[in-house]
Amino acid sequence: MTATPPDFDADFFRSALGRFATGVAIITTENCTDRSPVGLTISSFNSVSLEPPLVLWSLSKAASSLRHFQHAERYVIHILAASQLHLAKRFASGAQDKRFEGLPLTRAPGGTLMLNDPECAAWFECHNMQHHEAGDHLIFIGQVERCQRSFAQPLVYHAGDFDLTPSTEPLSND
Repeated sequence: MTATPPDFDADFFRSALGRFATGVAIITTENCTDRSPVGLTISSFNSVSLEPPLVLWSLSKAASSLRHFQHAERYVIHILAASQLHLAKRFASGAQDKRFEGLPLTRAPGGTLMLNDPECAAWFECHNMQHHEAGDHLIFIGQVERCQRSFAQPLVYHAGDFDLTPSTEPLSND
């Protein structure tokens, strides 16, 4: 059996997907030729498995940074806090060479390039385990080797924009 053709267009589909609120993350790695920093904003992050610890995210096949992530041994996924909207916008812009300008960088415990920003809600250092083609995107599955978390409110993306409404519920400490 095969799927029937959709009864909607791409704009309607994008709008329907926007009904699902997501967190916002920045992925960092290094250029596969000169080791300069590479990074971008995503909202396609999700957990896959606890044993082993696996996460996934996706990237358009048309993205200029695709080959760097395909060839990277590791990458770091930074889950942004609500206070980091400026970083989300900066890393979503088309100016790839300006994204890291003036930002302090460091290395995760396994040596992977990452932002040196203690405001992140969490970060995950991942081994670049698998890639799967899916339509116009490539799905990356990363095996988490190290992670950290804080209790910062996460930055949320919903209905095509960032949701900056502060939560009225306190975050638990577990």
